[in-house]
Amino acid sequence: MTMSGAPVPDGRVLDLRLLPSAGMCWGATLVGIELGWRAALWTAVGALAAAATAVVVAVAGTRRALAGVLIAALLIGAGFAVAVAARERAVAEHPLTAVASRGGHVSLTVVPVDDPRRVRSPAGDTVMVRASLRSIDARGPGAGGYAVGGSVVVFAPADGWQELLPGLRVSLRGKVSRPIRRDLTVATIRVTGAPLRVEPAPRTQRAAGAVRDRFAAAARSALPSEAAGLLPGLVVGDTSGLPGAVRDDFTAAGLSHLTAVSGANISILIGAVLLLMRALALGPRTSAVLAAAALAAFVILARPSPSVLRAAVMGSIGLLALMTGRRKQAMPALGAAVIVLLALFPTLAVDFGFALSVAATAALVLLAPGWTRWLRARGWPRALAEAVAVATAAYVATVPIVAAMSGTLSTVAVAANVAVAPVIAPVTVIGAIGAAGAAVWLPLGGLIVRATGPPLWWLLRVAEWAAGAPGATVAVPAGLAGAAVMAGIAAGLLLAIRSRWLRRVLAAAVLGLALVWVPARVLWPGWPLRDWVLVACDVGQGDAVVLAAGDGAAVVIDAGPEPRLVDGCLDRLGVRTVAAVVLTHLHADHIDGLPGVLRGRRVGAVVLGPMHQPERGFRQVSTQAAASGVAIREARAGQQLRLGALTFRVLGPTLPVPRSPAAGAEMANEQSLVLSVDTIAGRILLTGDVEAEGQRDLLRDRVPVAADILKLPHHGSRTTTEEFLRAVGASLVVVSVGQGNTFGHPNPGILRALQEMGATVARTDRGGDVAVGRSGGGAISVGRP
Repeated sequence: MTMSGAPVPDGRVLDLRLLPSAGMCWGATLVGIELGWRAALWTAVGALAAAATAVVVAVAGTRRALAGVLIAALLIGAGFAVAVAARERAVAEHPLTAVASRGGHVSLTVVPVDDPRRVRSPAGDTVMVRASLRSIDARGPGAGGYAVGGSVVVFAPADGWQELLPGLRVSLRGKVSRPIRRDLTVATIRVTGAPLRVEPAPRTQRAAGAVRDRFAAAARSALPSEAAGLLPGLVVGDTSGLPGAVRDDFTAAGLSHLTAVSGANISILIGAVLLLMRALALGPRTSAVLAAAALAAFVILARPSPSVLRAAVMGSIGLLALMTGRRKQAMPALGAAVIVLLALFPTLAVDFGFALSVAATAALVLLAPGWTRWLRARGWPRALAEAVAVATAAYVATVPIVAAMSGTLSTVAVAANVAVAPVIAPVTVIGAIGAAGAAVWLPLGGLIVRATGPPLWWLLRVAEWAAGAPGATVAVPAGLAGAAVMAGIAAGLLLAIRSRWLRRVLAAAVLGLALVWVPARVLWPGWPLRDWVLVACDVGQGDAVVLAAGDGAAVVIDAGPEPRLVDGCLDRLGVRTVAAVVLTHLHADHIDGLPGVLRGRRVGAVVLGPMHQPERGFRQVSTQAAASGVAIREARAGQQLRLGALTFRVLGPTLPVPRSPAAGAEMANEQSLVLSVDTIAGRILLTGDVEAEGQRDLLRDRVPVAADILKLPHHGSRTTTEEFLRAVGASLVVVSVGQGNTFGHPNPGILRALQEMGATVARTDRGGDVAVGRSGGGAISVGRP
């Protein structure tokens, strides 16, 4: 069987000849980005040698068609390897690379390529901006410099940066550091103030920005807050107004792909345009031109970033497969799209979104039609059969990638996607019409989007119910190991269901599991851990640690970055009385969740360290505590704090308190409260975000930091010293860290050091809340929900 003759259930033939070329291009680009330019060149040499061997075999053999496909794939792969090697070499020799190695400051002119995205940061309200470098301004911003290319990532305060449009020129000055990941980015720039100069954006982007703003305003005027934040995300990928609770529900329910510009958006919108053209009896050429114009307008409105362009291409291919049934042409189109997109945007090779999109599109073409026919042959209605087949095929194809990316698996994703499938197309189409109406007249847009209220209500409720179901997400191995395991399971299930006997066995196993496991999770969910002593709440990139303080009360150490997250954790633990909230320092990822602790609970006091900087944080905490009638206490090194049934020893900070606000803001981490407390599980050391200087000062002052359990400082940042870890000597180390955070926490070197010391590491980004207690045999026990 040749690659151009792969049969499918309907008797037609799929042309797969471009897939090896697409795979070689992807693999060569991935090797170059992840392993460097030398590895890419060796890949090119190996591909050329293999191609030469294949030529010799083809001349002497009979399978020349197959050999031709292989030779073409090897040659184009070699070309991609050379191209990515040149790009990687340029990154390695870029002028900013030397500056990043010493952490210097620089003045730059950049052009944003995508909308600013909000990220959680200790500095407070922060955005991340991906930008293209235009010049390094050696004599200062606006004073001229030398032109230079490359991609940079800018982290900056939301104030002054949140409203920036792609395509405008921005002058800035910031601190340069190494890229946060290998993706052909030359440097990370951290800016502490507003842009120094902003030139106007291109006219098309200004128009698109105006339409997006008016669309969001129309949604806010016509819909409840959750629905108003969700609608722009569904239609044009604008999630700036999406509440955090909704975002988390969609992630847990396996619906997060709906709030990003995806191939589904494109298929629905362009499909609606084509159906309208057909109803108007327009010819195929006119329809194609109008559909292409609608596609171009949507790309501009959603921002022509690599992810949006990828979605446009994949959505067009999916539409081709669904509307024309010409699956034979869909696979060559997919292969060609992968090659072209990787040539234009090599960083897509390391983009999980790209991998998910390709896998889902391939599943739509290869699996969904056959599964739809199989279900219809067994009496399923067409609409239901298509919805189940598409959702299941996409789930099966993408589950290894999701496992590698997040280390979690949604068990409710298929059911949730089937449940919301009927409302996605109406919401998308009506929303797009509403966006056009709002651009003409804001009240008209509001009137139109009001019709999306009922389907949006259903979508939000499905996400909420699915996310709240027992076992909605389960932890699986992350990285390549997780991908391999889940791919093997998926392949095994696909083979198993081809046998009627195995299908019956699987159905019986699933039914039995549901009858036993679901009631058990509902009646006895196994959480919280019996006789828990400490719980590190999963609050994302932040800290919130809860200690049992007797008689149902608790002490909360830090409150995380969002009220809802810490509030939910305390609710799951059944905590209604808080003896005290201890805020180790006043960074946003430790204090912004304070209202979630104060709301609806009896709170004895808020305890702060000796430094009241940053001033914004101190004002915020003081205002919130006063509004709840809770007193503020101050703790200093050498004191003992009796909080509930627990006695805390205040070990630090031992460094002098900075006097100036600027120095205080800079030294906030080093001024973290460091506490130890003896419990039935052993001595616990709580360290806030204290960094190397503060740790060394504790050791110089011979402060007794030895403990059985350590809350790792600063989310596992590289600023923790091995000397400090050895002095603590903990057998269990708890890391409060956000999944997929942009800071590289926890640092791999720190994790290796802990492993060499024989410590067990428990992380909140690997399965959620972490509970610590004392087992019946006297050993420390660790549990998860």
